[in-house]
Amino acid sequence: MTQTPTSRGRAQDRARVAGGQDHEVKYEATKEGVSKDTVKRAVKNAGNSRKKVEAEIGRR
Repeated sequence: MTQTPTSRGRAQDRARVAGGQDHEVKYEATKEGVSKDTVKRAVKNAGNSRKKVEAEIGRR
């Protein structure tokens, strides 16, 4: 029997920032009004959780 598609994976994916994917870094940088390098540093320091990355950017 085929599984019913859910949005669970999609929600988990949106809760993370992939530091290696330029389009995600660019989106977060534009949203926060900072440079892409700042976002990459925040991902490296805080991990890939979107909330933690935004908190790390807010501290600077």
